[in-house]
Amino acid sequence: MTSSAHTGRKGQRGFLLLEVILALAVFSAAATGFAVALHQMAKAAALAQSEMRITRILDSALAEAVSLPVLEEGTTTVAVGQTGMEMATTIKILEGLENKDGEALQEMFLITVTISWYETGESKQRSAETWRYGRMYQP
Repeated sequence: MTSSAHTGRKGQRGFLLLEVILALAVFSAAATGFAVALHQMAKAAALAQSEMRITRILDSALAEAVSLPVLEEGTTTVAVGQTGMEMATTIKILEGLENKDGEALQEMFLITVTISWYETGESKQRSAETWRYGRMYQP
């Protein structure tokens, strides 16, 4: 009788070892999935932060160009600090615009701000534009 009870304990020990190995395998699969998910979230957060920075730069440059007291046609290009980005502001007069009554709209300007940069070996570009009446800030 003692020999059959002894055999039963060995079987239980082996079964517990198998349970531990299985639990470790499941845990390692879950941990790997969690690590991959965290990495993807970090990449998405970095991309969102970069997009937000570019949007703020565009908004600021567009607001600065719109607030100029006198608009002159042309393009100006400047480097954006030490970021490796280049910003071009283009001001061009719009011709042939009419209001709903058919009257010609004069001194309407199109202001376009474009940012260009290199990221992961590719040239990327974003832009924003608006219209402005030329005499907006004149008395």
